[in-house]
Amino acid sequence: MTLTAVRSSARVWRVSHGSGYWVIAAAFTLALAYSTVPTPLYGIYQQRDGFPTWVITVIFAAYAVGVVTSLYLVAHLSDWFGRRRMILGATLVEALSAFIFVAWPDVPGLIIARLIGGAGVGVIVAAATAHLSELRLVARPGASDSTLVSTVVNTGGLAIGPVVSGVLLQFVDSPLTTPYLIFLGLLLLSALSISLVPETVERKEERPAYRPQRVTLPRDSLTKFFGATTGAFASFAMMALFTALAPTLLTLAFHQPSKLLGGLATFALLGSAAAAQVVFVRMETRLQLKRGFVLMAIGLILVPTAVLTDAIWLFFVGAVIGGTGVGMTFRSSVASGAALAEPSVRGEVLAALFLGAYAGLVLPVLAIGIALVWLPSQAAVVLFSVLELGLLAWAARRTLSR
Repeated sequence: MTLTAVRSSARVWRVSHGSGYWVIAAAFTLALAYSTVPTPLYGIYQQRDGFPTWVITVIFAAYAVGVVTSLYLVAHLSDWFGRRRMILGATLVEALSAFIFVAWPDVPGLIIARLIGGAGVGVIVAAATAHLSELRLVARPGASDSTLVSTVVNTGGLAIGPVVSGVLLQFVDSPLTTPYLIFLGLLLLSALSISLVPETVERKEERPAYRPQRVTLPRDSLTKFFGATTGAFASFAMMALFTALAPTLLTLAFHQPSKLLGGLATFALLGSAAAAQVVFVRMETRLQLKRGFVLMAIGLILVPTAVLTDAIWLFFVGAVIGGTGVGMTFRSSVASGAALAEPSVRGEVLAALFLGAYAGLVLPVLAIGIALVWLPSQAAVVLFSVLELGLLAWAARRTLSR
């Protein structure tokens, strides 16, 4: 399978590879922003329906399960069927998820909408990351910023969603409907734009027999790959605390019921992560990993300290410092993993790396959700931080070993 740009049919109009690069970047950002739109809204659903806090973690876990499942079963197929086709289909799946949120706003509908939305995101993160790299290679041979853009989009896109829905909560009469209708329209427009982007994978008439995700790398590269995946896992584990439970923690621990404030807390971590990737783009990868792990550890100490001392300002400081570490660790992990892949299996290798990363969204947030059944919120946050610090120590040892 080659990565040379495939000439589209003369009957089909396409944008240039350079313009297509930005179309895919925008579509990628929009899909990830949509995935975090429900974050400030969980408390509203909880107030309306009276379900316990652990149900929120189940709804969030449905999203993570959808992501992990699609990364394992489907995302690598962009190496066979083409990047554009897979991204387009996944974007329409995201639009279906938004429609379900509007049409079926009860707990079973929320779980199904999140599961479907997660499945779409799993395909997009792998296929779009590979597509961005390949479009850039055609448009600007030798350019080195495709990995930067894709990793910034991952964290920056996630940061936008909670702010949008948090602001809408303050100004619209139907906060459980309006955000999804807005994103439904944007996702459909995005799908139309994606259909005009050039393909970068040549589809062969004879395709390999289907198999689930696997990693096709030389044996001597596997240690580095699993180290990079572990770093991505640790980064997403810290994101999980904020994207799933930040508004709930602000209500339970700090008695601050403002859903906009909850959205801003999530933005503080994810926005800092996106900014750090830009600011430290020229820093050597190994040094980024070291500093990223240290900053994440500091954040994981400050956040529970803030919860125990009722210092909400310290909670936000911990979010910013920890988020900076998340951004540095995640970008350097993705860059390390992508550098190991041959072009013909880049989508597959990236899908495997993101599979490990998004697994970090599942286990930690489920652990804290279960803990909240028996423990007060302060104790649950401390437990989460201790477990995450242990994970960071293990990840640093594996990732930074010579």
